[in-house]
Amino acid sequence: MTSTTTQQTGVSTAVRAAEPGARFRDLLAAEWINLWSLRSISWAFGVSALVIIAINISAAVADYNNWPTYNEGIRALFVPIWAMRDAFTIGACMVLILATGSIGALTVVGEYSTGQIRTTFAAVPARRSVVAAKMAVVTAVMLVYGTVVAGTSFGVTQAILSGRGIGLSLGYPGALRAVAASALLAPVCALVGMGLGALIRRTATTLVTFTGILLLLPFLLNDRHRWSSAILHALPRSAWERLVQMGDPFESAPYPATISGSWIVYAAWPLAAAVVAVVAVRRHDP
Repeated sequence: MTSTTTQQTGVSTAVRAAEPGARFRDLLAAEWINLWSLRSISWAFGVSALVIIAINISAAVADYNNWPTYNEGIRALFVPIWAMRDAFTIGACMVLILATGSIGALTVVGEYSTGQIRTTFAAVPARRSVVAAKMAVVTAVMLVYGTVVAGTSFGVTQAILSGRGIGLSLGYPGALRAVAASALLAPVCALVGMGLGALIRRTATTLVTFTGILLLLPFLLNDRHRWSSAILHALPRSAWERLVQMGDPFESAPYPATISGSWIVYAAWPLAAAVVAVVAVRRHDP
């Protein structure tokens, strides 16, 4: 009996040794299948995209209908300031942040809640590679999602406004930057959600924390003081607002955000989220 068991163990060891290790592209394929295996993900992408585009179109239609009643002051400022704000409204931005951050968080927290993450790490002990593959897939999908939503919102809203001769083209100075910033906001928020999900590992707590930092905190800060404006400008939503801003119809803030600083914020948050996710996984799953 002992001899038989020893032989079986030796065969199993030999089989495992003969099997090639998982390559990174295998991990990407696994994470791609894992992402779309959740039915709610497809619905979340579709419904949120329709809601975001509908909010922006509604703003453009309202301005189109109200244009004859606008005074000369509003008409003088409408192009490009208000025309761009119709393409990317604050309400649509908040829906996009909440949707993409929630999806990003669920791609991590969902595996912990079901216990699937233990199976994944048993099959692939290289935790950094697993986290990198998961983030790469989510980033690629979110980039496509953000590009479709931002491009559709800009194209449709400006086509509506063009009926009054007040629409913008993509070649207008600053328009391409605004579209790119709106498209990139999706992967930025998704990666932040993933980082928080890997750190907290509780669905409700993760979503509440994400909502508090990215959506509620900007309302508690202002740019009238240096310290407050520094924190405010370091948040993704504030960076997005600066990047899509085409002018300031009101009095300038004493400590305004800069274009270059806002792009740095866009790069810093995903990088920080990736580091947090890798460190959290390595510490909690030795």
